[in-house]
Amino acid sequence: MLPVVALAQTVPSAASVAPAAGVAPVEATSANKATASPNVAVPTPNSWTLLKTLTLLTTGAASLDRRGTLYLADQDNNLRQLTRDGQPLNTYSPTQPGHVAVVEAWNQNSLLVFYDDRQQVLLLDRFLAPLSEIRLADYIDGTVRTATLAPDGLLWLLDESALTLREFDPQALRVVQSTPLDLIIGRSRPDFRFLRQYQNNVYLVDHTSGIFVFDNLGNYRKKLPFTGLDFITFHGDELAYLSGGQLHFFHLYNFTERSQPLPAGLDATTVRQVLLGDQLAYFVTTKGISIYQL
Repeated sequence: MLPVVALAQTVPSAASVAPAAGVAPVEATSANKATASPNVAVPTPNSWTLLKTLTLLTTGAASLDRRGTLYLADQDNNLRQLTRDGQPLNTYSPTQPGHVAVVEAWNQNSLLVFYDDRQQVLLLDRFLAPLSEIRLADYIDGTVRTATLAPDGLLWLLDESALTLREFDPQALRVVQSTPLDLIIGRSRPDFRFLRQYQNNVYLVDHTSGIFVFDNLGNYRKKLPFTGLDFITFHGDELAYLSGGQLHFFHLYNFTERSQPLPAGLDATTVRQVLLGDQLAYFVTTKGISIYQL
């Protein structure tokens, strides 16, 4: 494991809720306190161990499943399936062209591919065989900006036209519930980039104002004050994001935050996605994938 800064602070309960106008509490780690303690090793860019670099032009859409298998869309919008160490397994080539905006593989039974240009969701099995295709325009009047697949097999969709978070049943082909966002976001001009359900919460990334958190029924809970983000990822009980050339970790229940520098030589401006497995970290860049030991 990479050395990290130890935290031991009294923080608010994980059940606390920040109102729409406010943000959830965050306890940031002090770099000065960390370096002052002789027993705390501060991570450096050289503490990463590079295992492999794969040259593969990608769209940036990528995901890990629970077994550590990697899925990502290449420049031609084919879906590639790779082993945890980067060896090719399968490739899915769509029957018609389309831009892959989201790949979500955390569900144990299927994985989601969202084509934002043709407003279509494709569900595949673990061998990349198609299970179903859904034209969202047949069921939703507005434009879906981003989507994700929940562990129970339902879809979460961000209807940008109506500023509404919708839960959609791909079996019954109907909207199960909707959460209007206009009162939550207030007068801000949102720029929604990413959507993910993790540990019974739904995380909606707004590049402008932060991360909106909902429960698994679509009820608004709080907002995390992390702005300027295009994506987030998760590792255990931590939410991770890239900002300021560093990888930041926010604990979902202790509300504490730590950070560590990126690997030496890795240009943060080229990183499209970061994925964290049990033992490996994947940095998906404009030129390929760099795999590091955690």
